[in-house]
Amino acid sequence: MGDIFISDERIFELVEKYGTPLYVYDEDTLRIRCKEMRNLLPNKNLRVNYSAKANSNLELLKIVMSEDIDVDAMSPGEIYIQQKAGFTNERIFYIGNNVWADEIMYAVERGILVSVDSLSQLELFGKINRGGQVAVRFNPGVGAGHHEKVVTAGKKTKFGVQKNFVGQVKELIKEYDLKLIGINQHIGSLFLDEDQYIVGVRMLLEIAKEFKGLKFIDMGGGFGVPYKKDENRLDLAKLSEKLDAEFANFLKDYDNEGVMFKIEPGRYIVAESGILLGEVCSVKYNYGVKYIGTDLGFNVLARPILYDSYHEVQVVKRSGNYGENEEVTIVGNICESGDIIAKDRILPEIIERDVLAVMNSGAYGFAMCSNYNCRLRPAEVLICHNGEDKLIRKRDTFEDIERNFIC
Repeated sequence: MGDIFISDERIFELVEKYGTPLYVYDEDTLRIRCKEMRNLLPNKNLRVNYSAKANSNLELLKIVMSEDIDVDAMSPGEIYIQQKAGFTNERIFYIGNNVWADEIMYAVERGILVSVDSLSQLELFGKINRGGQVAVRFNPGVGAGHHEKVVTAGKKTKFGVQKNFVGQVKELIKEYDLKLIGINQHIGSLFLDEDQYIVGVRMLLEIAKEFKGLKFIDMGGGFGVPYKKDENRLDLAKLSEKLDAEFANFLKDYDNEGVMFKIEPGRYIVAESGILLGEVCSVKYNYGVKYIGTDLGFNVLARPILYDSYHEVQVVKRSGNYGENEEVTIVGNICESGDIIAKDRILPEIIERDVLAVMNSGAYGFAMCSNYNCRLRPAEVLICHNGEDKLIRKRDTFEDIERNFIC
């Protein structure tokens, strides 16, 4: 959990200029994280694919692209916005999950490589694109993640083809004259212990040995960041060393020494570059609990209600006078009892119109925003390298809410 990348004074300036709730991103932090991933294995044939579902703001995508990082797409909509950002087709990898033929063809017609994650989807791909190039997502049998809902491999998840179906994959590849050029996996989201990841990598490399002449092997992602003050950062030096050893051992026996390795960090690249600012609207006691009411409903930040996720909250007081600490629960303005940003937190005394900064909100923050309760989605602002602030998405208007109704 890092410090706020802008001063209290600047925060109040942004709040006055753009209003709240407000997502604020830091270009320098984003570029630093991109470089860390790109340099993870500088002497290996490694490419980084940013998992754009974490945050698909057009301006942030442009920055990621400029750092020589490729991109994953989970839908035609993501493909569309990635192309708008300037990603060329060969730098986009479409990883579909339970999709219709028209979605697959949206990618195929643009020359974008498609990954399928079931025998059923592989057969569908073969029927509509006989002889085409394809990748297959495997489930190595091991998963990891900060919550059961984000574990995307193992024996209790919908994703990927299990290892003992390798034979059926080969049969479908042959039946439809397909060219399997890559395999991939994703064990889950937010690991801070590199050993969890390495186990999944080792198992995927064993699956890779079943297929000759692969052009790439994609290890997936889930690279975590510390959301709590007492959490340690992912040790990139140890991760690099262990990945290097696994890849070197694999290449001793594999028939294509030029095979490319890929990783898919999403959260790691963008989470710490973003904070969410909100204002305190009310303070009240209910049966011994002090509630801090804010404009930060779960329509703005869904992670706490979806995954019981923890975000550090920093208080930015208009008075500049930080008093004694007290236990409070921070809540939003949505008509749901689960609309809680932070429960039972020890924070300096908070009063109306103080500003709260929710840390590490760059990943799965705005990307999961909604208009629930007909609330307006917030604006997004970028703090550029030169220190200037730039509006990179306008706040919703009431007209946006009614735009697609037909009356």
